[in-house]
Order: sequence, then C-alpha cells, then structure tokens
Amino acid sequence: MKHTISVLVENEFGVLARISGLFSGRGFNIESLSVAPTHDPDISRMTIVTRGDDRILEQVTKQLNKLISTIKVVDFTDEEFVERELALIKVTAEAESRAEALRIVDIFRAKVVDVTPKTYTIEITGAPRKIDGILELLRPMGIKEVVRSGPVAIGRGAKRDWTA
Repeated sequence: MKHTISVLVENEFGVLARISGLFSGRGFNIESLSVAPTHDPDISRMTIVTRGDDRILEQVTKQLNKLISTIKVVDFTDEEFVERELALIKVTAEAESRAEALRIVDIFRAKVVDVTPKTYTIEITGAPRKIDGILELLRPMGIKEVVRSGPVAIGRGAKRDWTA
C-alpha cells in the first residue's frame, strides 16, 4: 500500500540520514523524498512517499516519533490531503511537432519555460497523476529529460495544528 508521510523535524545536520536509515533498515524503498525549511528556519518538513506493509510501516512511524530531532509525524494514508508535484520536461520540438506540444501544454495548464531550435522545456505542477498524464502524451514526441520533485503534501482543513 502507498503511504505519504509528513515529518516535521529540527533543521539540523544528519536528520535526513537518520530518517532514511530507518526506512532502508527495514527494507522500505523511499519512492520520493522532499525536504525544505518551514516558515520557521529551525524546522523542516519532510514528505516521504513509500509502499509497504501497513503493520511494519506503523512501526517505522513509531520509531520516527522516538528520534530526538522529530517534532511530529503524520501518515496521510487514511486522511484527506492535498498533494502536488513539480516536473520539468525537456521534449523534442521539431518543426512538425511544435504545435502539438503546445496544445498538450495548454490542455494541462503547463507552461513552456525554455525554447531552443530543437526542444521545449515544459514546467508543470499538479497531482502526480497529472504529471504521469502529460508524460504519456509527450512520450511519442521524444522526451529528452525529466526532473520530478516528488510530491509534497498537506492535510485538508483545520484538523491538525502543525505549529510550523
């Protein structure tokens, strides 16, 4: 089962290594990981996406809570949350495919952020399924390179007070 976990941590040296070690030590692959400071520069928020057995992941979550640098852990799996991702996609844009690429960009409300004589670089944000969808349509044109941020997530409504 897919799990999206949000972790508030103290913004200090070695925290990322300790947290990723908890996952790898139990045989869990981290599919995506996004880390950045919150509005308080002493606190960072990590968004971790992984797949695995619910029971074992519950143990990992409990162990995350025991780390001294951890402030709060939330597994969004059974909660409502908003999830977004950023992707930059470099696609072949020869004369015969430029118009089609621009139509696809328009349909997905993406934007072209760089143009060369043979390529477009496209920026898109949205749910991971949206990113997958545009990639599927652009693939026949020739995708040269893709950079994805991995999802970031936040709970819906005022149910939770994160303080950071």
